Amino acid sequence: MPTSYRIAEAAALLGVSDDTVRRWIDSARLPARREGSGPATVDGADLARLATGLREAPEPGATPSSARNRLTGIVTRVVRDTVMAQVEIQAGPFRLVSLMSREAADELGLEIGVRAVATVKATQVSVDVP
Repeated sequence: MPTSYRIAEAAALLGVSDDTVRRWIDSARLPARREGSGPATVDGADLARLATGLREAPEPGATPSSARNRLTGIVTRVVRDTVMAQVEIQAGPFRLVSLMSREAADELGLEIGVRAVATVKATQVSVDVP
């Protein structure tokens, strides 16, 4: 059974506004269908293809890495003590927290408002379905 999403659901999954999804539908970037006078829906496979295409290309000069989970965001909090630093990054709807040495945070110039890329490499990832 194919999965379909309403515009607001598709927008939430992609981390964009409802208006952005509507513009993509209007410009034929994202196919949608409407049955009668009901709400427009987007096929799950079409949404997945668009999501795959939205992946950010590595920044020019970026160091190649085997990690594929790179989330670009903005630093929202930095807590430093004498040895360690806790850095929070908001990447779209995702809040990521990294613990690193204070020296590393200082060398990277991590402060509130700085653009940063969180790279996640894990041996296990748990997936839940709502």
